[in-house]
Amino acid sequence: MQQSVCNVSVLVDDYDKGIEFYTLSLGFTLLDDIKNGPDTRWVRVAPNNDAGQRGAALVLMKAAINQQQWVGNQTGGSVSFFLQTDDFHRDYQNMLQRGVVFLEEPRDEPYATVAIFQDCFGNKWDLLQPK
Repeated sequence: MQQSVCNVSVLVDDYDKGIEFYTLSLGFTLLDDIKNGPDTRWVRVAPNNDAGQRGAALVLMKAAINQQQWVGNQTGGSVSFFLQTDDFHRDYQNMLQRGVVFLEEPRDEPYATVAIFQDCFGNKWDLLQPK
């Protein structure tokens, strides 16, 4: 049996704001943007990969009124997502030039070079290059 995690949801307050951030600031690809109701869309974005391999995609989920408090804080202030790269310093510099907000300077950990950044909704991410 073969299984994999194919999608991970992220609560957003605005689909277009999310699409703009993930595609322009992070360089992700817009995989789907399909209207499926009066106020809902099926929106998926994912990192580009030169080798043609793709990990899990993000599904942008528009927060209902009772979910608004969790936009940008789905994990209670912890890092929510991990963006792995094969060249940390290249991607770190590119992201800085595109206006991505890093919450710390890059650091070397036993497992990776890493720095925490946040998306346009306030979710914390690790940019990391494993050792």
